[in-house]
Amino acid sequence: MAMLQREGLKASRQDGRMPGWLRLINGPQTLGRGPLFWIVFVLTIGAAVVYPAFADAWSVGNTAYFFCWVFMALGLSLIWGYAGSLSFGQTAFFGLAGYTYGVVTINFGAAYGLTIVGVLLGVGMSCLGAAVLGYILFYGRISGVFLGIVTLSTTLVFATFMAQTAGSQWAIGDARLGGDNGMTGMPPLTIPWAGGDVALYSGVPLYYLLLAMLVVCYLGLRVLVNSRFGNVLVAIRENPHRAEMLGYDIRRYQLIAFVIGSGLAGLSGVLYTAWGQYISPSNMDLAAAALPIIWVAVGGRKDLTATLVGTLVVLAIFQNLTIYGSYYAFVIMGLLLVVVVVFLPEGLIPGLVKFFGRLRKRKEGMS
Repeated sequence: MAMLQREGLKASRQDGRMPGWLRLINGPQTLGRGPLFWIVFVLTIGAAVVYPAFADAWSVGNTAYFFCWVFMALGLSLIWGYAGSLSFGQTAFFGLAGYTYGVVTINFGAAYGLTIVGVLLGVGMSCLGAAVLGYILFYGRISGVFLGIVTLSTTLVFATFMAQTAGSQWAIGDARLGGDNGMTGMPPLTIPWAGGDVALYSGVPLYYLLLAMLVVCYLGLRVLVNSRFGNVLVAIRENPHRAEMLGYDIRRYQLIAFVIGSGLAGLSGVLYTAWGQYISPSNMDLAAAALPIIWVAVGGRKDLTATLVGTLVVLAIFQNLTIYGSYYAFVIMGLLLVVVVVFLPEGLIPGLVKFFGRLRKRKEGMS
Protein backbone atom coordinates (compact mmCIF):
# COMPACT_ATOMS: atom_id res chain seq x y z
CA MET A 1 0.00 0.00 0.00
CA ALA A 2 2.89 2.32 0.80
CA MET A 3 4.37 1.65 -2.63
CA LEU A 4 1.07 2.54 -4.26
CA GLN A 5 0.92 5.77 -2.26
CA ARG A 6 4.47 6.70 -3.32
CA GLU A 7 3.65 5.99 -6.97
CA GLY A 8 0.47 8.05 -6.71
CA LEU A 9 2.37 10.95 -5.13
CA LYS A 10 5.06 10.82 -7.81
CA ALA A 11 2.46 10.70 -10.60
CA SER A 12 0.50 13.58 -9.08
CA ARG A 13 3.65 15.73 -8.97
CA GLN A 14 4.43 14.94 -12.61
CA ASP A 15 0.87 15.58 -13.77
CA GLY A 16 0.15 18.57 -11.53
CA ARG A 17 -0.46 20.92 -14.42
CA MET A 18 -2.91 18.62 -16.23
CA PRO A 19 -6.71 19.07 -16.05
CA GLY A 20 -8.38 16.93 -13.38
CA TRP A 21 -9.96 14.39 -15.73
CA LEU A 22 -6.73 14.01 -17.71
CA ARG A 23 -4.75 13.37 -14.52
CA LEU A 24 -7.22 10.64 -13.64
CA ILE A 25 -6.95 8.98 -17.06
CA ASN A 26 -3.17 8.96 -16.62
CA GLY A 27 -3.30 7.87 -12.99
CA PRO A 28 -1.08 5.25 -11.35
CA GLN A 29 -3.70 2.48 -11.15
CA THR A 30 -3.57 1.76 -14.91
CA LEU A 31 -0.85 0.72 -17.34
CA GLY A 32 0.09 3.17 -20.06
CA ARG A 33 0.45 6.80 -19.08
CA GLY A 34 3.03 8.28 -21.42
CA PRO A 35 2.76 9.93 -24.86
CA LEU A 36 3.83 6.69 -26.57
CA PHE A 37 0.94 4.78 -25.04
CA TRP A 38 -1.63 7.34 -26.17
CA ILE A 39 -0.13 7.50 -29.67
CA VAL A 40 -0.51 3.72 -29.90
CA PHE A 41 -4.03 4.02 -28.46
CA VAL A 42 -5.11 6.57 -31.09
CA LEU A 43 -3.52 4.53 -33.89
CA THR A 44 -5.31 1.41 -32.65
CA ILE A 45 -8.67 3.19 -32.62
CA GLY A 46 -7.94 4.55 -36.10
CA ALA A 47 -7.17 1.03 -37.34
CA ALA A 48 -10.39 -0.24 -35.77
CA VAL A 49 -12.35 2.54 -37.51
CA VAL A 50 -11.03 1.67 -40.99
CA TYR A 51 -11.11 -2.10 -40.38
CA PRO A 52 -14.62 -2.67 -41.85
CA ALA A 53 -13.48 -1.18 -45.16
CA PHE A 54 -10.94 -4.01 -45.58
CA ALA A 55 -12.80 -6.91 -43.96
CA ASP A 56 -15.72 -9.08 -45.07
CA ALA A 57 -19.13 -8.86 -43.43
CA TRP A 58 -18.62 -12.03 -41.37
CA SER A 59 -15.36 -10.77 -39.85
CA VAL A 60 -16.92 -7.42 -38.96
CA GLY A 61 -19.90 -9.11 -37.30
CA ASN A 62 -17.60 -11.52 -35.47
CA THR A 63 -15.50 -8.65 -34.14
CA ALA A 64 -18.69 -6.96 -32.93
CA TYR A 65 -19.47 -10.24 -31.15
CA PHE A 66 -16.11 -10.03 -29.37
CA PHE A 67 -16.81 -6.43 -28.37
CA CYS A 68 -20.05 -7.53 -26.68
CA TRP A 69 -18.13 -9.65 -24.18
CA VAL A 70 -15.41 -7.13 -23.28
CA PHE A 71 -17.78 -5.05 -21.13
CA MET A 72 -18.33 -8.05 -18.85
CA ALA A 73 -14.57 -8.62 -18.59
CA LEU A 74 -13.94 -4.98 -17.68
CA GLY A 75 -16.63 -5.22 -15.01
CA LEU A 76 -14.99 -8.32 -13.55
CA SER A 77 -11.63 -6.53 -13.56
CA LEU A 78 -13.21 -3.81 -11.41
CA ILE A 79 -14.80 -6.31 -9.01
CA TRP A 80 -11.95 -8.81 -8.77
CA GLY A 81 -8.81 -7.03 -9.92
CA TYR A 82 -9.33 -3.68 -8.19
CA ALA A 83 -11.71 -4.50 -5.33
CA GLY A 84 -10.31 -7.98 -4.67
CA SER A 85 -13.68 -9.79 -4.69
CA LEU A 86 -13.66 -12.93 -6.85
CA SER A 87 -17.12 -13.27 -8.43
CA PHE A 88 -18.51 -16.04 -10.62
CA GLY A 89 -21.78 -14.13 -10.96
CA GLN A 90 -21.04 -12.17 -14.13
CA THR A 91 -22.92 -14.56 -16.42
CA ALA A 92 -25.96 -14.52 -14.11
CA PHE A 93 -26.30 -10.75 -14.55
CA PHE A 94 -25.47 -11.19 -18.25
CA GLY A 95 -28.40 -13.58 -18.60
CA LEU A 96 -30.77 -11.54 -16.43
CA ALA A 97 -30.20 -8.48 -18.61
CA GLY A 98 -30.46 -10.46 -21.83
CA TYR A 99 -33.79 -12.02 -20.88
CA THR A 100 -35.10 -8.64 -19.72
CA TYR A 101 -34.21 -7.14 -23.10
CA GLY A 102 -36.00 -10.02 -24.83
CA VAL A 103 -39.17 -9.70 -22.74
CA VAL A 104 -39.39 -5.93 -23.24
CA THR A 105 -38.71 -5.89 -26.96
CA ILE A 106 -40.83 -8.92 -27.85
CA ASN A 107 -43.82 -7.47 -26.02
CA PHE A 108 -43.48 -3.84 -27.05
CA GLY A 109 -41.57 -3.99 -30.33
CA ALA A 110 -38.69 -1.93 -31.64
CA ALA A 111 -40.41 1.31 -32.67
CA TYR A 112 -39.98 4.64 -30.86
CA GLY A 113 -36.64 3.62 -29.39
CA LEU A 114 -38.11 0.85 -27.24
CA THR A 115 -35.06 -1.34 -27.80
CA ILE A 116 -33.02 1.36 -26.06
CA VAL A 117 -35.53 1.17 -23.21
CA GLY A 118 -34.94 -2.59 -23.21
CA VAL A 119 -31.19 -2.02 -22.92
CA LEU A 120 -31.63 0.39 -20.01
CA LEU A 121 -34.09 -1.90 -18.21
CA GLY A 122 -31.80 -4.90 -18.76
CA VAL A 123 -28.80 -3.10 -17.28
CA GLY A 124 -31.01 -1.73 -14.50
CA MET A 125 -32.23 -5.22 -13.59
CA SER A 126 -28.63 -6.42 -13.42
CA CYS A 127 -27.70 -3.54 -11.12
CA LEU A 128 -30.74 -4.17 -8.94
CA GLY A 129 -29.99 -7.89 -8.68
CA ALA A 130 -26.34 -7.13 -7.91
CA ALA A 131 -27.35 -4.62 -5.24
CA VAL A 132 -29.52 -7.21 -3.48
CA LEU A 133 -27.01 -10.04 -3.76
CA GLY A 134 -24.05 -7.78 -2.98
CA TYR A 135 -25.71 -6.36 0.12
CA ILE A 136 -26.24 -9.90 1.45
CA LEU A 137 -22.65 -10.86 0.62
CA PHE A 138 -20.66 -7.86 1.77
CA TYR A 139 -22.76 -6.76 4.71
CA GLY A 140 -22.97 -10.42 5.71
CA ARG A 141 -19.14 -10.40 5.87
CA ILE A 142 -18.84 -13.10 3.20
CA SER A 143 -15.45 -12.86 1.52
CA GLY A 144 -12.61 -14.86 -0.02
CA VAL A 145 -13.40 -18.26 -1.47
CA PHE A 146 -16.88 -18.22 0.06
CA LEU A 147 -17.78 -15.17 -2.05
CA GLY A 148 -16.84 -17.15 -5.16
CA ILE A 149 -18.87 -20.15 -3.99
CA VAL A 150 -22.01 -18.12 -3.30
CA THR A 151 -21.85 -16.19 -6.59
CA LEU A 152 -21.22 -19.41 -8.54
CA SER A 153 -24.12 -21.12 -6.77
CA THR A 154 -26.40 -18.19 -7.58
CA THR A 155 -25.40 -18.36 -11.23
CA LEU A 156 -25.97 -22.11 -11.50
CA VAL A 157 -29.33 -21.94 -9.71
CA PHE A 158 -30.50 -19.22 -12.10
CA ALA A 159 -29.23 -21.13 -15.16
CA THR A 160 -30.89 -24.36 -13.96
CA PHE A 161 -34.18 -22.58 -13.35
CA MET A 162 -34.18 -20.96 -16.79
CA ALA A 163 -33.42 -24.34 -18.40
CA GLN A 164 -36.70 -25.70 -16.96
CA THR A 165 -38.93 -23.03 -18.50
CA ALA A 166 -39.68 -24.87 -21.74
CA GLY A 167 -43.45 -25.16 -21.38
CA SER A 168 -45.96 -22.75 -22.86
CA GLN A 169 -46.90 -21.63 -19.36
CA TRP A 170 -43.46 -20.09 -18.97
CA ALA A 171 -44.12 -16.87 -20.81
CA ILE A 172 -44.20 -13.19 -19.95
CA GLY A 173 -46.78 -11.69 -22.25
CA ASP A 174 -45.80 -12.75 -25.77
CA ALA A 175 -42.25 -13.63 -24.76
CA ARG A 176 -41.74 -17.36 -24.18
CA LEU A 177 -38.68 -18.15 -22.07
CA GLY A 178 -37.97 -21.29 -24.09
CA GLY A 179 -36.13 -23.45 -21.57
CA ASP A 180 -32.93 -25.01 -22.92
CA ASN A 181 -33.86 -23.83 -26.41
CA GLY A 182 -33.58 -20.25 -25.26
CA MET A 183 -35.54 -17.13 -26.11
CA THR A 184 -35.66 -16.05 -29.74
CA GLY A 185 -37.49 -13.52 -31.88
CA MET A 186 -36.43 -10.32 -30.15
CA PRO A 187 -35.63 -7.43 -32.52
CA PRO A 188 -32.10 -6.06 -32.92
CA LEU A 189 -31.06 -2.78 -31.38
CA THR A 190 -33.03 -0.12 -33.26
CA ILE A 191 -32.19 3.59 -33.25
CA PRO A 192 -34.97 6.14 -33.97
CA TRP A 193 -34.05 8.34 -36.93
CA ALA A 194 -35.72 11.12 -38.88
CA GLY A 195 -35.74 9.13 -42.13
CA GLY A 196 -36.89 5.94 -40.43
CA ASP A 197 -35.68 3.69 -37.65
CA VAL A 198 -32.22 2.17 -38.15
CA ALA A 199 -32.03 -1.52 -37.19
CA LEU A 200 -28.49 -2.43 -36.12
CA TYR A 201 -28.05 -6.03 -37.17
CA SER A 202 -24.66 -7.72 -36.69
CA GLY A 203 -22.95 -5.55 -39.30
CA VAL A 204 -20.96 -2.37 -39.74
CA PRO A 205 -23.34 0.07 -37.95
CA LEU A 206 -23.50 -2.13 -34.84
CA TYR A 207 -19.71 -2.58 -34.99
CA TYR A 208 -19.15 1.17 -34.88
CA LEU A 209 -21.66 1.64 -32.06
CA LEU A 210 -20.00 -1.07 -29.96
CA LEU A 211 -16.54 0.33 -30.70
CA ALA A 212 -17.60 3.80 -29.54
CA MET A 213 -19.25 2.38 -26.41
CA LEU A 214 -16.15 0.34 -25.64
CA VAL A 215 -13.84 3.35 -25.92
CA VAL A 216 -16.11 5.47 -23.70
CA CYS A 217 -16.43 2.64 -21.16
CA TYR A 218 -12.67 2.03 -21.06
CA LEU A 219 -11.81 5.70 -20.60
CA GLY A 220 -14.57 6.14 -18.02
CA LEU A 221 -13.30 3.19 -16.00
CA ARG A 222 -9.76 4.58 -16.15
CA VAL A 223 -11.05 7.79 -14.59
CA LEU A 224 -12.96 5.79 -11.96
CA VAL A 225 -10.10 3.51 -10.85
CA ASN A 226 -7.64 6.43 -10.68
CA SER A 227 -10.03 8.54 -8.61
CA ARG A 228 -10.23 8.51 -4.83
CA PHE A 229 -12.84 5.75 -5.12
CA GLY A 230 -10.44 3.56 -7.11
CA ASN A 231 -7.57 4.22 -4.72
CA VAL A 232 -9.74 3.07 -1.84
CA LEU A 233 -10.67 -0.08 -3.77
CA VAL A 234 -6.99 -0.89 -4.27
CA ALA A 235 -6.33 -0.24 -0.58
CA ILE A 236 -9.16 -2.67 0.28
CA ARG A 237 -7.72 -5.25 -2.09
CA GLU A 238 -4.25 -4.96 -0.57
CA ASN A 239 -5.28 -4.88 3.10
CA PRO A 240 -8.99 -4.61 3.95
CA HIS A 241 -8.37 -4.50 7.71
CA ARG A 242 -6.01 -1.54 7.41
CA ALA A 243 -8.43 0.27 5.09
CA GLU A 244 -11.23 -0.25 7.60
CA MET A 245 -9.03 1.00 10.44
CA LEU A 246 -8.41 4.18 8.43
CA GLY A 247 -12.15 4.86 8.59
CA TYR A 248 -13.39 3.59 5.23
CA ASP A 249 -16.64 1.61 5.03
CA ILE A 250 -15.11 -1.17 2.95
CA ARG A 251 -18.44 -2.94 2.53
CA ARG A 252 -19.96 0.11 0.85
CA TYR A 253 -17.04 0.45 -1.57
CA GLN A 254 -17.12 -3.27 -2.40
CA LEU A 255 -20.87 -3.13 -2.96
CA ILE A 256 -20.61 -0.14 -5.30
CA ALA A 257 -17.85 -1.84 -7.30
CA PHE A 258 -19.92 -5.04 -7.44
CA VAL A 259 -22.97 -3.18 -8.75
CA ILE A 260 -20.99 -1.29 -11.41
CA GLY A 261 -19.17 -4.41 -12.54
CA SER A 262 -22.39 -6.43 -12.67
CA GLY A 263 -24.09 -3.62 -14.58
CA LEU A 264 -21.33 -3.92 -17.19
CA ALA A 265 -22.02 -7.66 -17.35
CA GLY A 266 -25.67 -6.79 -17.93
CA LEU A 267 -24.63 -4.41 -20.71
CA SER A 268 -22.77 -7.31 -22.33
CA GLY A 269 -25.92 -9.41 -21.98
CA VAL A 270 -28.26 -6.97 -23.72
CA LEU A 271 -25.73 -6.22 -26.47
CA TYR A 272 -25.13 -9.92 -27.08
CA THR A 273 -28.88 -10.59 -27.14
CA ALA A 274 -29.44 -7.72 -29.57
CA TRP A 275 -26.48 -8.87 -31.70
CA GLY A 276 -27.64 -12.48 -32.07
CA GLN A 277 -31.37 -11.99 -31.31
CA TYR A 278 -31.05 -14.95 -28.97
CA ILE A 279 -30.32 -15.76 -25.30
CA SER A 280 -30.31 -19.15 -23.56
CA PRO A 281 -29.38 -20.79 -20.23
CA SER A 282 -26.17 -22.10 -21.83
CA ASN A 283 -24.86 -18.53 -21.62
CA MET A 284 -24.93 -18.88 -17.83
CA ASP A 285 -23.83 -22.49 -17.17
CA LEU A 286 -20.66 -23.61 -15.39
CA ALA A 287 -18.41 -23.39 -18.44
CA ALA A 288 -19.75 -19.95 -19.36
CA ALA A 289 -19.28 -18.72 -15.77
CA ALA A 290 -15.63 -19.81 -15.78
CA LEU A 291 -14.69 -18.14 -19.07
CA PRO A 292 -14.69 -14.51 -17.81
CA ILE A 293 -12.37 -15.58 -14.99
CA ILE A 294 -9.96 -17.00 -17.59
CA TRP A 295 -10.13 -13.88 -19.80
CA VAL A 296 -9.38 -11.54 -16.92
CA ALA A 297 -6.76 -13.72 -15.20
CA VAL A 298 -4.82 -14.39 -18.40
CA GLY A 299 -4.85 -10.77 -19.57
CA GLY A 300 -4.14 -9.25 -16.16
CA ARG A 301 -6.96 -8.73 -13.67
CA LYS A 302 -5.40 -5.75 -11.89
CA ASP A 303 -5.33 -3.52 -14.97
CA LEU A 304 -8.08 -2.41 -17.35
CA THR A 305 -5.82 -2.20 -20.42
CA ALA A 306 -4.46 -5.69 -19.80
CA THR A 307 -8.00 -7.01 -19.31
CA LEU A 308 -9.25 -5.41 -22.54
CA VAL A 309 -6.38 -6.62 -24.71
CA GLY A 310 -6.19 -10.03 -23.05
CA THR A 311 -9.93 -10.64 -23.40
CA LEU A 312 -9.92 -9.92 -27.13
CA VAL A 313 -6.87 -12.17 -27.65
CA VAL A 314 -8.23 -15.04 -25.55
CA LEU A 315 -11.66 -14.78 -27.21
CA ALA A 316 -10.05 -15.12 -30.64
CA ILE A 317 -7.96 -18.09 -29.48
CA PHE A 318 -10.95 -19.78 -27.85
CA GLN A 319 -13.12 -19.34 -30.93
CA ASN A 320 -10.50 -20.93 -33.17
CA LEU A 321 -9.99 -23.75 -30.70
CA THR A 322 -13.74 -24.33 -30.61
CA ILE A 323 -13.90 -24.49 -34.41
CA TYR A 324 -10.91 -26.79 -34.87
CA GLY A 325 -10.61 -28.52 -31.51
CA SER A 326 -14.22 -28.94 -30.36
CA TYR A 327 -14.36 -29.92 -26.68
CA TYR A 328 -10.58 -29.76 -26.30
CA ALA A 329 -10.96 -25.99 -26.33
CA PHE A 330 -11.96 -25.92 -22.65
CA VAL A 331 -9.08 -28.21 -21.71
CA ILE A 332 -6.57 -25.97 -23.45
CA MET A 333 -8.09 -22.85 -21.91
CA GLY A 334 -7.82 -24.46 -18.48
CA LEU A 335 -4.16 -25.30 -19.08
CA LEU A 336 -3.55 -21.74 -20.24
CA LEU A 337 -5.06 -20.44 -17.01
CA VAL A 338 -2.88 -22.74 -14.90
CA VAL A 339 0.30 -21.76 -16.77
CA VAL A 340 -0.42 -18.05 -16.42
CA VAL A 341 -1.34 -18.30 -12.72
CA VAL A 342 1.85 -20.27 -11.93
CA PHE A 343 4.38 -18.39 -14.06
CA LEU A 344 2.74 -14.96 -14.60
CA PRO A 345 0.42 -14.44 -11.60
CA GLU A 346 -0.19 -10.79 -12.51
CA GLY A 347 -1.31 -11.74 -16.03
CA LEU A 348 0.21 -12.04 -19.47
CA ILE A 349 0.15 -8.34 -20.44
CA PRO A 350 1.69 -6.94 -17.21
CA GLY A 351 4.24 -9.77 -17.32
CA LEU A 352 5.29 -8.84 -20.84
CA VAL A 353 5.45 -5.15 -19.89
CA LYS A 354 7.77 -5.94 -16.98
CA PHE A 355 9.89 -8.26 -19.13
CA PHE A 356 10.48 -5.65 -21.82
CA GLY A 357 11.05 -3.03 -19.13
CA ARG A 358 13.85 -5.12 -17.64
CA LEU A 359 15.35 -5.64 -21.09
CA ARG A 360 15.35 -1.89 -21.71
CA LYS A 361 16.98 -1.16 -18.35
CA ARG A 362 19.60 -3.82 -19.05
CA LYS A 363 20.44 -2.26 -22.41
CA GLU A 364 20.62 1.18 -20.84
CA GLY A 365 22.96 -0.17 -18.18
CA MET A 366 25.23 -1.75 -20.79
CA SER A 367 25.42 1.44 -22.88
